[in-house]
Order: sequence, then C-alpha cells, then structure tokens
Amino acid sequence: MTQIQADHVPAAAMLASFAHCLQWPDDALHRFSVTGTDSLPSIFPVSDFATATIGAAALSLSRLMANGGHAPQVNVDRRLASLWFNLTIQPIGWQLPSLWEPIAGDYQGSNGWIRLHTNAPHHRMAALAVLQCPATREDVARAVASWDIHALEAAIVDNGGCAAVMRSLSDWAKHPQGIAIQNQPLIAFHSYTGATTQWRPSPLRPLEGLKVLDLTRVLAGPIATRWMAGYGADVLRVDPPHWDEGAVIPEVTPGKRCIRLDLTKSADRQTFETLLASADVLVHGYRADALEHLGYGEARRRQIRPALIDVSLNAYGWSGPWQHRRGFDSLVQMSTGIADAGMLAAHASQPKPLPVQALDHGTGYLMAAAVVRGMHALIHENRAYSARLSLARTAAFLIQCPRQTDALPMAALNPDDIAAPVERTFWGNAQRLHSPAIIDGAPMAWDRPAGPLGTGAPHWL
Repeated sequence: MTQIQADHVPAAAMLASFAHCLQWPDDALHRFSVTGTDSLPSIFPVSDFATATIGAAALSLSRLMANGGHAPQVNVDRRLASLWFNLTIQPIGWQLPSLWEPIAGDYQGSNGWIRLHTNAPHHRMAALAVLQCPATREDVARAVASWDIHALEAAIVDNGGCAAVMRSLSDWAKHPQGIAIQNQPLIAFHSYTGATTQWRPSPLRPLEGLKVLDLTRVLAGPIATRWMAGYGADVLRVDPPHWDEGAVIPEVTPGKRCIRLDLTKSADRQTFETLLASADVLVHGYRADALEHLGYGEARRRQIRPALIDVSLNAYGWSGPWQHRRGFDSLVQMSTGIADAGMLAAHASQPKPLPVQALDHGTGYLMAAAVVRGMHALIHENRAYSARLSLARTAAFLIQCPRQTDALPMAALNPDDIAAPVERTFWGNAQRLHSPAIIDGAPMAWDRPAGPLGTGAPHWL
C-alpha cells in the first residue's frame, strides 16, 4: 500500500475492506493517496468513511481504465469528501427549498423516541391517518406523546408509511433484522457466465457511451448514478408519474436525462423493456419485492438483457423480517442504534444522528464501485454481475469501525472549496464543490446541468 499518514490509516483500513468485497487484486491500493485532515463531528468516523467510499468508486474506475496497462493514480481530498456527503450544489442568487417536509422529524412517545419520514405525500398521509391529528408539528407531537412508540411504528408501517423507533446498538444487535443483517455481505455479488460486451472505457471520459438505466430515489442510488454521469455515462433516470423529490433534484440530476414511465401501463412497459434490452447497467432502489410484483424480477430482467450489470439497493437488507420494509437513511440510523449512540456520547436529551446522511452517500459510492467492478468482469471475464447492497448493512459496517475521538474539526465552507465553472441549471445559475477524487487524466465533469424530473425523451443517446 502507498505510504499512508497516521491521520488517514482508518480510511485506508476501510478501503482495504471494500477492496476485499470488490475482489480487487492485492496491489490495487498502491494507487491510492489521501490529503487533508478535517473531520465531520461524530463519534463515528464519518469523514474516514466518506474518503474510503469515494476512494472505492474512484479506484474501481482507475482499475477499469487500465485495460491491461498502467492504472492511473487516485487521490481523495478528505475535506471535500466530507463536504460531498452533504450538498455539492451552491446556488447563485436563488435558494434550495427545505430538504424536509414540515412534520418530518423526531418525536417523543410515551416510552421513547420515534422518527417520522413524511417527505413523500403518501407517506405523510399514512402517518397522519394513524395519528388522527392536524398536520402541524405541535399537533403531531401531542398525538405521538400518548403512543407506545413500538405500537406507533408498527401502525404507521402497516398503513404504508415510514417510521422508525430509536433503538440502542444492543437492542438492534438482538433484533431479528439486526441479526439477519450481520449474516449478509456488504456487497452481495452474483455472476452469470457467457456474457459479452462491445463497450470499452475511453481515456478522458472513462464511462462514455455506457448506458445506465436509473430506477432509484433519494438518495443513495441517485448519488451513484450522478457519479457515473460525471465520468461520461449516459444516465437515463426513470420515475413514475407525479413523483417529485423537491430540493434533492438540483443536487442529484446533473449529467442525467429524466423521463417518466408508468410500469402498470402496457405502452410504458414496452418502452421500458426496449430501453432495458440495450442498457449496459440497471441501478434500482425499490423495496426488495417491488419489481417482482411488476413482473420484472431478476430472472425476467436477465432474460431481456443477459449481459446486464444489475445493482440494487434497499433499506433494511435482503433477508429477515424487515427486508420489504420502506426506509430511508434517517430511519435506518434510528433503527440500528446510531442516533442513540450519538445521543449518549453527546449527553444529549434527544436523538443525535450522524451530521450527514452518510449511509445514503456511502452506499451510493459503493454501488458505483460495484457497477464498475461488474463492467470490468464483463470485459475481461465474460461474466455479467448482479450486486445487492442495503443501508442497514452499510450501517453495520460503520458501527463496527473504531470510534472517532480526537479528529480535527471541519472548517466552514470557503471559496476555495467551490469550482469556478457556472452550471446553468433549470432553477438558476449554480456552482459545485470541487470533486473530492482526482483520477489522473480523467477529470469529473457533467455534460448537462441539473434539471427537473420527467423532461427527457425515452431513448439512448
């Protein structure tokens, strides 16, 4: 391994774990270096985690670019990696709306804390229908206060909503889903022999011409496909009618084209199958059984496109009683004990989650690394790969890492963090933070600015 400074040993150790999951050769980490010492404030090593997951995506791409020759060096800036785990976009003369719907958040019940995730209108309606109260924080707080939190969690989830009780690390370790997660790999690969592709990486835009069909929602999947678009992939994002993600859309759509399809309608199903038949990559973030219910289980997807690199994500894992449960980063942090551990360490009186949605971001970069790993195998081994990841399994990885005690704190955002080019987004001009990963000879750049959902045409470039 390249000589790593003492400040960067935890990130290097994490990256070595990812290298094992991604089945890299032993010398892969020789091309990796880190600069910077800033750390996000948490007992969990979030900045090391950001550095390592972004490094995993970048080193995967470096390995793909080698194509039998010399692989380029990769450097990750620890400060920028930490900042990229929040927002990359810096609006000029306009503001992003709030990332959270007004009643989303943490509430105290009769016997502990529970988090309600209400950003999607149907999730908001599901929670309010259970609570039977007006849609204000004050009224919701009064209603939640009289509930047993476990009963409320079950009622909201059974009604199609999203909620999570704050559990301790030890409670989660004994929970049936916590036990199931420990028996799952961080990245679960499966390969299929006899697949081929004519696609090859390009020197300056390594993923140019790679067709990526993106069926993901906030936030991990869109992070993965944004990264791929930054290196030239043709990313076609597919959303159902009327779906929206508010403030997240300007953050995650640069470089992408966005279309809408209703997969319950025959014409749109035919369009989807036509796109899938010529896609190189499918990235999807539905619940574990959702595509199966639509008639697009893994066997059917591979029948349509045998050489497909198929990477999927869910919230709570791929086995266990919660494998089909709706979930988001903030909920998984509550369920798995992260928010409780943060609260105890800070001697706080309410949940203290990670300072950023690190499970989403970290899993997103691991998804991108898995895609690139799959393309490498397809080119060099004639094997098509599928990969499964989950936010809860990523949480288990982070929980098992040594705690952070004396890292240097993050300095405030400054002009040197921001790249000069202006991005003319749909909402107004903006700039982005500098890329945290430098891959020699292959700068990150998006071919089109961020834009709203549903405005693209349903075909490949």
